[in-house]
Amino acid sequence: QVQLVESGGGLVQAGGSLRLSCAASGSTSSLRAMGWYRQAPGKQRELVAHITTTGGSTNYADSVLGRFTISRDNAKNTVSLQMNSLKPEDTGVYYCNGRQYGSAWPGRYWGQGTQVTVSS
Repeated sequence: QVQLVESGGGLVQAGGSLRLSCAASGSTSSLRAMGWYRQAPGKQRELVAHITTTGGSTNYADSVLGRFTISRDNAKNTVSLQMNSLKPEDTGVYYCNGRQYGSAWPGRYWGQGTQVTVSS
């Protein structure tokens, strides 16, 4: 089992920045990749960015490319999402997700979510 705990959400004005962090514990060696999903009110949850636990290969949704950066610290078992040039449409609950080897997105493990609100 893997436990994921997010932190760093909040309220920010459009154009501002926030940094989200996700701390993983438990059987973290079983994780192939970590990602961030978000869910806006009335919308489906979408994959925002993900990174492999080895090699650090990254992938981003088109809507955040060039503004968000995902990174990892394997020594601390953390994954972060640096969000710059935030827009009101970035508002939503952001969830950390862990995907095991041999499985597809979304992975089996979810954090509790952290609210990000971007005001115009």
